[in-house]
Amino acid sequence: MQPQNQAHNQHQKLNLPNKSRFEILGKELYLWRDRALKEAIAKDIAVGEVDWLLRETTNIDTLSLRLNSFPDRISASLPLVKLAEYWQQRLELNLPVQYIVGAVYWRQFKLTVTPAVLIPRPETELIIDLALKAAIDANNGDTEHWLDLGTGSGAIALGLATSFPHATVHAVDCSQEALEVARTNARLWNLSERIEFYHGSWWQPLTALKGKVRGMVSNPPYIPTAEINNLQPEVVKHEPHLALDGGEDGLVAIRQLVETAPQYLVSGGIWLVEMMVGQAATVAWMLKQQGSYHKIEILPDLAGIERFALAYRR
Repeated sequence: MQPQNQAHNQHQKLNLPNKSRFEILGKELYLWRDRALKEAIAKDIAVGEVDWLLRETTNIDTLSLRLNSFPDRISASLPLVKLAEYWQQRLELNLPVQYIVGAVYWRQFKLTVTPAVLIPRPETELIIDLALKAAIDANNGDTEHWLDLGTGSGAIALGLATSFPHATVHAVDCSQEALEVARTNARLWNLSERIEFYHGSWWQPLTALKGKVRGMVSNPPYIPTAEINNLQPEVVKHEPHLALDGGEDGLVAIRQLVETAPQYLVSGGIWLVEMMVGQAATVAWMLKQQGSYHKIEILPDLAGIERFALAYRR
């Protein structure tokens, strides 16, 4: 999805040094952390973000942070003044810490992220387990084609590739910048040969796969347009709106996936999508009304929220 120019331009300033190492006095870092924790509380930011930033930019370990015991000298990928500058951007600009360090942890993966892609959320991790269970329940083989439509960072594509080691995974996104991030993550995890990337809108670049797809998985835009500005400021200001905006009712993309997927899925093929709370009944109704699906299920995330819709091609 295309990122907002503002967010993208800000990210150009956040190139963390990769090779140079800097030495920070433990006492100075201790004092900085103590101040940063208080600032996080004052701004209603999760205090864990401070330690995440430290673990990603220094060699300090989790136990030292937990015990609040710092060695005399600490090796870091940036000087303390730069670390403090980035933290101020988190406080003043609501810049997500994931974009500051350029990484997020999702399932077993450490993924590269930039403002060209949504930050993968923990609740989405379950979609891979649901896809695997659905394939087992349907007695589907894993030597066929699986799709990740709207791949963004490539998180779902990587999850599918590791869960279905004999399948070919096809990942589509309408943003070239997002695809570059996804390709980077595939290379980092040695999955480039397993995943094929396409630039385009949903099914548009996949006409050769009509009637051949074993499973389609997607985390599409599903936020109603009018509700976007009510999201957290970190999301509104920095994450790509095209990956969030689901149109007037939030269901524009999901509606399209419901209507077009039957042309591509094999009989018994899996349709699996993440959605917003409150959309379950409508999505289930759309799947039923389309007429090509059966065994329609609404599945909760780990918090018990109706998060996923699953159906099978007749």
